[in-house]
Amino acid sequence: MEQRTLGSQGLQVGAIGLGCMGMSHVYGPADDEESTRTIQRALDLGMSLIDTADVYGFNANERLVGKALVGRRADAVVATKFGMKRRADGSLIGIDGSPEYVAQACDASLQRLGLDEIDLYYAHRLDPEVPVEETIGAMARLVEQGKVRYLGVSEASAQELQRAQAVHPLTALQSEYSLWTRDVEARELATLEELDVGLVAYSPLGRGMLSGKIHSQADLAERDYRRTFPRYSPEHIEENARLVDTLTRIADDADLTVAQLSLGWLLARSPRVVP
Repeated sequence: MEQRTLGSQGLQVGAIGLGCMGMSHVYGPADDEESTRTIQRALDLGMSLIDTADVYGFNANERLVGKALVGRRADAVVATKFGMKRRADGSLIGIDGSPEYVAQACDASLQRLGLDEIDLYYAHRLDPEVPVEETIGAMARLVEQGKVRYLGVSEASAQELQRAQAVHPLTALQSEYSLWTRDVEARELATLEELDVGLVAYSPLGRGMLSGKIHSQADLAERDYRRTFPRYSPEHIEENARLVDTLTRIADDADLTVAQLSLGWLLARSPRVVP
């Protein structure tokens, strides 16, 4: 697989990574055995960037990823995140970016993953009650301690990126980016170019819609969280599926699946983008 470099510090990853949230969280029933095979198959294909977070499946996803990587650690670039606290029912308690919590969350993630070092550690969301500089400063200390190799932030603004970068070099911003979610083009892309920070594009297939396999709510499991999203609501999902049908015709002409077309579009946006 083609390799891409995230940030100015030289982190190399496969051009397409694997997001693991849906294996433990929000998208219907989980199957750990199938998920483990998927992670290992991704590594076989050179998809080295394996992305998780402490909040996915209320810690279960980090444990799943850790078990799947036994014997394969050298093949993986492990990314995880901290900061979003949820109750057992999934409701959000809040965001915690305090230096004390940064240290606690990192140690807990290392234990669940079964690792000595996290390759890429993100602030899942920046805490509006804590200065960016304090959160990033605490993350930088994790690098000094050898617990983390590279730092990132998720869903940060251009101004927050600049403030964070002034404390410690960032390797990546993770934000939603796909053919149907393009907000970063108007705001953050220029700042990423200026700062030489990579963009890890989450939900590059539109949370499944750009796979071409979702046509109505009937295609979603009963407890699939996407049923609560406006784009998947009964009044919108069929029109959105028709838009994807147009992409499918374009993909067919190029002998591609619509998913391949969607990922290819992202890869062509910039060499710093990794879906």
